[in-house]
Amino acid sequence: MNIPTKFRAGDTVKWRDDSTTDVFGNEISSESWSLKYFLRTNVPSEGHISTGVAYLQGWEFTITATDSTSFDAGTWYFQAIAEKGSEKITLGLGQLTVEAALEYSGTPGAFDGRTQAQKDLDAVQTAIRTLIAGGAVQEYKIGNRNLKRYELPDLLQLEGKLKAEVMREKQADLIANGLGNPRNMFVRFN
Repeated sequence: MNIPTKFRAGDTVKWRDDSTTDVFGNEISSESWSLKYFLRTNVPSEGHISTGVAYLQGWEFTITATDSTSFDAGTWYFQAIAEKGSEKITLGLGQLTVEAALEYSGTPGAFDGRTQAQKDLDAVQTAIRTLIAGGAVQEYKIGNRNLKRYELPDLLQLEGKLKAEVMREKQADLIANGLGNPRNMFVRFN
């Protein structure tokens, strides 16, 4: 399946899939089969169906900019189903990421492009600063409810884990954007 794994809401999205075979070796091609992608997310009534048009022996798909504008940012799931008469065969499933569009008209609204790991890291670092400044209570009780906050060693350990996760995300972005792996070391011998 060649559907892009990441795109922005509001973009025109195109891809092509080649013909394939079923478990018995019978050809599944655009000559006698149709192929549809069903996309869904965790928002009620949010979904999209993309029907392929014949391209050589395979199919070509387009999600228009108008259609993708309504896609909520986040994780989407897809299922590619080939149909011929009453036969249906799932050719692939997976997930993709729809990123929020930065395009706007009029006055732009607030946008937070940080990943969840970066948001969590920022919150932990704020909690550490607050704890060090003496502004946080370790434990308190209101009525029959108790709340216990993290202690400094726990926060420092969590900060280390989150820093590593944020670094992995940044490395993955560099690789995805064709800027190489920052962990690679190259040596030249003369």
